[in-house]
Amino acid sequence: MAGFEGIEWAPRQMRYLLRDRRFDLLEPDSRVFAVSRSIHYGLFLAFEGIRFFCKKNEKAQPEIIFLNWDRNLKRFQRGISFNLGRDQQHLVPTIEEMVDVFVHKFLKAPEMRAFIEEMAELGAQGYLRPFTVDEDQSIGVTFPKNPSIRAVVCRYDSYLGEPFSGVVVPNMVRAISINGTGCLKLGVNYLMSIKAVDQAKKILPEAASALFLDDRPHAKLESRLITEWDTSCCLFALRDGTVIKIPESPLILPSVTIQGIVKILGRMGVHVEERDVTYGELIQRVEANEVVAVCSIGTAGILNRCSKLLLVDRDGEIIAIHRPDEDHELFRRLGEARAYYWEVYQEKVQVPDGMRLFKYVL
Repeated sequence: MAGFEGIEWAPRQMRYLLRDRRFDLLEPDSRVFAVSRSIHYGLFLAFEGIRFFCKKNEKAQPEIIFLNWDRNLKRFQRGISFNLGRDQQHLVPTIEEMVDVFVHKFLKAPEMRAFIEEMAELGAQGYLRPFTVDEDQSIGVTFPKNPSIRAVVCRYDSYLGEPFSGVVVPNMVRAISINGTGCLKLGVNYLMSIKAVDQAKKILPEAASALFLDDRPHAKLESRLITEWDTSCCLFALRDGTVIKIPESPLILPSVTIQGIVKILGRMGVHVEERDVTYGELIQRVEANEVVAVCSIGTAGILNRCSKLLLVDRDGEIIAIHRPDEDHELFRRLGEARAYYWEVYQEKVQVPDGMRLFKYVL
C-alpha cells in the first residue's frame, strides 16, 4: 500500500467548530470522543490532502507556497456538503474562511512557529491534512450535531515512489457512481482501497497499488472502463507519443495534481487525450507493446511510473503483464514533468497557464 516516508508531525492539531465558528489549538494526539457518530458509523468523515513547500524568503521570513490549493479547498467543500443534511448546508465554510483558519490561525500560530521555521530552513515539503468529525457525544444514526474541521500538518520525504508494482482488481469496485461518492475524498472509499491492495498481494506479493475498473462487475470484462488506482489517478503513455487521461466522472476523484501535470505535458509539446479506456483496450495495447508507462498521479507523490502491472481475469489468472519502456522518450518526459511540477512550488520555473501559486508569509 502506498505510504509516507520520513514523516515528522507538527506539535499541534487544530479544531474549527462549524456551528460556533470557534477555533482551537489542540495537543497533537488530542482524541475524538469514543461515543461519536464519526467513530461508530463513519458519519461526517471527509478529508483533504494538500501539499506545500516551505522556505525562507528574501527577508529571511518563513513562507509557505501552495499550488492550485483553491481546487483542494473546493473539493473539501464538496465533501463537507455531502456529509451534512439539507438544513445544515449553511455550515459549509467558504474558501476564504478555510484559508483564514488553515493559514492565519493554524500555521501562523505561535505554537507552530518552531516547526515552520525548521521546515523553512530545510526547504521542506509539507502535507496539510484537514478532516471532519462530529464532536457530539452520541451514537445516534443522524447527521452530525456538532460538526468540526480538524487539521494536522507534517513534513515528509516521499510517498509511494518508484519503482512500484500493481495489479488490476476486476472483482472489486472502489465506489458506486449512483451514490456520488467516488468523486469525493471520503473515508468510505479508502477501506475498499486497502482491501483491493490486499487482494492484489495475493497475486503479486510485492504489489503496492491496485487499479480499479468501473462499477459494472457483471458486464463483459473487456468492456469495463479503467477508473483509477486505489489512492491516486491514472495516466497512460503510449508508444505513439500520446498520453491518455481518464475523464472525470462520479467514479473518479477530480485530481488537482493531474490537472497540473496535463498542463505541463502540453507545455512540453506532449499530446494529451482525455477519453475512456476499456480494460479490453488496455489488454490489447499491452499485448502489442504499445504502452510505454502507466502512471500513478496524486498530491503526495506527484507522478510515479509503474514498474510492473499485472492484468488479470475474474479468476485472478494473468492475462498480460505491462512493464515500462524506460528507453522511450515519453518515459523520460514524464519524469521531467514530475520534476517541473515540484519546481513550480519552489519558484524555479515559470508557472504554466491554468496553474496558480498561493504564497503566505508566516
